[in-house]
Amino acid sequence: MEESQRQKKIGSVLQRDLVEVLQGAATQGGMHGVLISVSKVKVTVDLSVAKVYLSIFPNDKAKELIEGIKSNTPLIRHELAQRTKHQLRRMPNLEFFVDDSLEYIDKIEKSLKGEENPIKDPKTLDKRKKS
Repeated sequence: MEESQRQKKIGSVLQRDLVEVLQGAATQGGMHGVLISVSKVKVTVDLSVAKVYLSIFPNDKAKELIEGIKSNTPLIRHELAQRTKHQLRRMPNLEFFVDDSLEYIDKIEKSLKGEENPIKDPKTLDKRKKS
């Protein structure tokens, strides 16, 4: 089912403000050299839950960072509510996921260029994790 205009609008408002909140929190927390980008925000039909997909660079810090973000979800939700109080009546619950699509695309490009051949070396063809 396709998202409604309202869902898309709320998703884009949340996406814009989440980038500012998360990047600001990372730099204040002393994590310099880490880039957090919100690749997509999908809001449910009843507007009660927002699934947030994050791309984190460098990839080796992604697991540690997503755990920290999940543990601080109530604080992030409160900060977003303050920023969007004139646009949204109720703040949806936030669920965070790592978006590994860029890494997956990079693996496909390497395979197509011949740098990594999954036929000769089946270990390079690890299955993509679904979240």
